[in-house]
Amino acid sequence: MKKEALLYERLNGLQVRCNLCAHQCKIKDGNFGLCGVRQNEHGMLYTLVYGDLVAVCVDPIEKKPLYHFLPGTDSFSIATVGCNFRCAFCQNWEISQANIRDGTLIAGRFFSPEEIIKQAKQRNCQSISYTYTEPTIFFEYAYDCARLAKESGLRNVFVTNGYMTDKTRQLIAPYLDAANIDLKFFSDENYQRVCNARLKPVLESIEDFYRRGVWIEVTTLVVPGENDSEEELTKIAKFLSSIDKQIPWHISRFFPNYKYSEYSPTEEEKLKQAHRIGLQARLKYIYIGNVYGWGSDTFCPGCGRRVIKREGYNVLEYQLKDNNCIFCQTKVAGIWQ
Repeated sequence: MKKEALLYERLNGLQVRCNLCAHQCKIKDGNFGLCGVRQNEHGMLYTLVYGDLVAVCVDPIEKKPLYHFLPGTDSFSIATVGCNFRCAFCQNWEISQANIRDGTLIAGRFFSPEEIIKQAKQRNCQSISYTYTEPTIFFEYAYDCARLAKESGLRNVFVTNGYMTDKTRQLIAPYLDAANIDLKFFSDENYQRVCNARLKPVLESIEDFYRRGVWIEVTTLVVPGENDSEEELTKIAKFLSSIDKQIPWHISRFFPNYKYSEYSPTEEEKLKQAHRIGLQARLKYIYIGNVYGWGSDTFCPGCGRRVIKREGYNVLEYQLKDNNCIFCQTKVAGIWQ
């Protein structure tokens, strides 16, 4: 569905500037932004994917991944096509890299924001997650859904690359309860080379959402030969630690996909090294993703005992009461049931 975009300005000669994501594309009449789903029509900017969902699923909140936000609950998860990054190792490239400009659009099904709220409640979800692709690209729809969700007592979650402007963060923050933000590199050169983006806006989003009281967890997909050096992982860990040592860091294992289909999966020893680096930076909560049998449990930062046991996306044990460890009463950071 076509709908006039939010956060754009009109320029001379029927040009517009989109102020939604940090690319801030300057778009000539008839052209698209980098995302391929926002078009200038005679000096007005439109989103062309409003409500046209290519993914509608009920997921465990742990799949986002969020481990310190309503664990054990389900989240109604939605996405349109499109992304403002061009990551060559994208794990959801079939839908994130599809767009209208290049003629690769995947047909979606229209859902009104009211339908999303109704279905989320019918399926006993406690939150709505804007995920799988980049929610900044379908922001107008996410924003409308988020406002209704808040009024209905549902929580809102962004799973995002963080590449948005301050105006966008300011607009969504009052309705956003949690966000998992990808921090793919700590190198501007690598962000430019692999993602066609920059590092600084991502760091600003992590800092800004944290300041605004949005619960933040951060994911780094560790790709062999790309961002798995001790130096880069140390910079990521120290950056998170400088904001708050209680920000959960998800270190995720890479599997060959998209343009990186010839790469090897991340070795488990490299993931263990990243875990040690996180501990050295004094991060309290470090998790390993895309491996089975270890790395997903939550331990009390006070006594060190396990307070949440997980297997896959399932919570098997829950040893918290009133946000505190039942063994030593140390507060465990998060938003709990």
